[in-house]
Amino acid sequence: MQKRKNLSATLGGIVLAMTGLGYYISSRLMYMRRKKEKSIYKREVRANRLIPNDFAQLPKQDILISSPFGYHLKAQFIRPFPDVKKYMIFCHGVTESKTNSIKYMNLFLERGFNAIIYDHRRHGESGGKTSSYGYYEKYDLKAVVDTLISLEGNDLFFGIHGESMGAATALLYAGAIEDRADFYIADCPFADFREQLAYRFTKEMKLPGKWILPLADFFIQIRDGYSLKSVSPATVVDRIKKPVLFIHSKKDDFILPSMTKRLFHLKNGAKKLYIARNGAHAQSYNENRDDYERAIDEFLRDTVKMENISNDKLQ
Repeated sequence: MQKRKNLSATLGGIVLAMTGLGYYISSRLMYMRRKKEKSIYKREVRANRLIPNDFAQLPKQDILISSPFGYHLKAQFIRPFPDVKKYMIFCHGVTESKTNSIKYMNLFLERGFNAIIYDHRRHGESGGKTSSYGYYEKYDLKAVVDTLISLEGNDLFFGIHGESMGAATALLYAGAIEDRADFYIADCPFADFREQLAYRFTKEMKLPGKWILPLADFFIQIRDGYSLKSVSPATVVDRIKKPVLFIHSKKDDFILPSMTKRLFHLKNGAKKLYIARNGAHAQSYNENRDDYERAIDEFLRDTVKMENISNDKLQ
């Protein structure tokens, strides 16, 4: 009898510990700590990637876009070229905000594009309670695209640029929902969220990643309504017909560059790969500006087949 009680107590303790661990891990994923907007703004200004006076003078329209999940997304439509139906949509990474997209926006404004920057769910000025690393965000991206088309008409030429989670979101949107954009730029995406989590669990938390994944998946399904296996650009990237430029920093040890190389090889049709020599995660542009711009110009000219592209900017 005593042995049975001891066994029951041991099993109960294991269940309680596993429940606590599953709740902790899922909470870290769903509610990853975000950077403060003031910190993002100051960082970009200090790095000269955001010039306040220049940004203030740009013609802007604030728009609240309805998410299919019942909240609003805060977006800014930047239209320095009101008679040009050429746009770029920018998807920032987890913990960031649309302010982080301004540096990429400036790059494309120089090339004659109008732009849309917006906050993902649970970030910046947008609603939404959790981050899902592309699962729900891909549907929000569709809502942004639908809004652009409703305002500007179907005769648009537009691309989507994403960084980190934003890059995964863009690929999931194009491969799993609709390949509506004319081209995509995926900067440092993960190929499969489960593999990324297993790697980070092992590296950061010293937990056996592959063994913890089922527990994390179980709690995410219960608490946030989706499975981790459904957040996998690698399973849908071969469905994307439009051109994709894949970008990653060689020295990125947060999301390994091998993930982007894998996505590049899985993608069929028009594509290009740029591996930056310098910079950590999501720093390819910041640490390799000239080469980054050159890679984009070559992609637009040679792969997307846009006309009048030089190595510096669209004339």
